[in-house]
Amino acid sequence: MKLHELKNVAGAIHRKKRVGCGEGGGHGKTSGRGGKGQSARSGSSIRPGFEGGQMPLYRKLPHRGFNNYNHRTEIAILNVGDLASLDAKVTEVNAGILASSGLIRGGEKSVKILGDGEISRALKVTAAKFSESAKAKIEKAGGQAIVG
Repeated sequence: MKLHELKNVAGAIHRKKRVGCGEGGGHGKTSGRGGKGQSARSGSSIRPGFEGGQMPLYRKLPHRGFNNYNHRTEIAILNVGDLASLDAKVTEVNAGILASSGLIRGGEKSVKILGDGEISRALKVTAAKFSESAKAKIEKAGGQAIVG
């Protein structure tokens, strides 16, 4: 399949709405803008949350409390089965090696290893966290799971 062979799904393409071309087209007279008023005028756009001068709801409600978003710690998730896809020369695994091999993003500093999949060779894995099953599988294969 090539880009020039792609076709749109049936019903995905619509005719452009031609407004103001007579009542027979269904969009005549007011051109789908309703009656008079601010929203009927040309160049009109009312910002989100504007309620015609009434105190907007977002200003009436109290904005208090704690939000964890700015204080969160992002942890990359990786399965034991993904470690098996690493190069055979690699014996020690850490976040830098995982990033260079493309298993996690470059900016990720902490990694959690989960137990999905199998591993057959001994690896010395350094990560922020391990699930119990991941730790057991790594140690069963003759490797080490180091929290660091």
